[in-house]
Amino acid sequence: MNYDEWEKWYERILDDFNFSKVDDEDSAKLLNQILMEEGYITIDDLKKDIVDFKNTDKFIVFGAGPSIKQHIKYIRENYNLEDYVLISADGATTALLELHIVPDIIATDLDGNMDDILAANFRNAYLVVHGHGNNKDLIRKYTSFLDNVMGTTQSKPEGCLYNFGGFTDGDRAIFLALELGAKSIILAGMDFGDIVTKYSRPNNKLDLMDADEIKKKKLKYAEELVNWIKDNVSVELINLCD
Repeated sequence: MNYDEWEKWYERILDDFNFSKVDDEDSAKLLNQILMEEGYITIDDLKKDIVDFKNTDKFIVFGAGPSIKQHIKYIRENYNLEDYVLISADGATTALLELHIVPDIIATDLDGNMDDILAANFRNAYLVVHGHGNNKDLIRKYTSFLDNVMGTTQSKPEGCLYNFGGFTDGDRAIFLALELGAKSIILAGMDFGDIVTKYSRPNNKLDLMDADEIKKKKLKYAEELVNWIKDNVSVELINLCD
C-alpha cells in the first residue's frame, strides 16, 4: 500500500480514535533519531538477508489471537518452516518461542513481552519497530539495545523510516510481507474476534480475556485492512481461522 492510499485510512483512524497526528510524528522523529545514531537496516537488507537467503516468496504471519498455539502446532506438523519467511506480530513471538520456533522477523510496537522479543533478536530475528503516538517511552527505553532494526511509522515516513500501510502489529506484518515480495501468505492466530490473549496483553493474569472497546475497534480495522488486501492485491492469502 502506498502512502497516498494509506493516508485515507490514517485520517479515518485519527478521527475515529481521537489520536494525535503530532504525537505520531514526534514518536517517529524519536525513532528515526535513535536509529540514525545507533544503526538501522533497510527493506533491501531484509530482502537480501532473509527472503533471498531462503529463496522463497511464501510467508507465514503469526498473530497473537486465541488460536495461535493451535495454529503453530498445526503448521509445524504440516509445513516445512524452512520454505517460508516467518513474521511474528509482537506478542506472538512469545507463543513461537514457547514451541521453540524463532521467527525471521518481528513486527512490534514494543508492548509485547520484551524479554522474549530481546531473546528472539539475540537469536537473529530481525526487528521492524513501529513508532506511534503512545509508545515514545518504549522506543526510548528499548531501541538502542536492539540489533538489525528497521523503523516504521503510521505518519508520513521521514529519514530512515518506512510506511507500508497497516494499523495493528498483525496487519502491518502482512503489509510488510507484501513489500518483501510475498505471493502466498498464511495467517496464523489472526482471529479478529473479541478475545485477547496473554500474548497480546502480557500483563494479563489470565490466558484469555474479553477485549476492551478500543482493542475491539482496532481488530475491526485490522480485519478491514486484510479484506482490502484480498480485494486489491494479487496474493494468495490463507487464514487458518477460516
